[in-house]
Amino acid sequence: MSITLVNPSALPKIDAYRQVSVATGSKLVFIAGQVAWDADGTTIGAGDLATQVEQSYLNVGTALAEVGATFADVTKLTVYVVDWTPDMMSGFVDGVARAAAKLGVTPAAPGTLIGVAALSSPEHLVEVEATAVLD
Repeated sequence: MSITLVNPSALPKIDAYRQVSVATGSKLVFIAGQVAWDADGTTIGAGDLATQVEQSYLNVGTALAEVGATFADVTKLTVYVVDWTPDMMSGFVDGVARAAAKLGVTPAAPGTLIGVAALSSPEHLVEVEATAVLD
């Protein structure tokens, strides 16, 4: 495996992700920010954060699969959420859990969640981008 996920003992242990990833592969994969579109470009889950998170993560999974990668190869996730407040966490976590169950994975790579004023389309509530490393 080219990715080792680490939680340093002097940093808090977060169940949803690891604090550090060490990559030793030779092929970098950068997945553009994925939103809650289906294959036809129709937004899935308008106004529903959990559904949009789920679809965005599924789209990341699709993009990874296209290049022979999986969430096990992901070194970093960056998530942008419109008008983020801490009370939105349960919807976010629910969407990630639903996508993980469908994909049969645990997306535990280091991640950053950033609250933003807006995304490129007003119906999108979340955008997820990923970096992966392959041997």
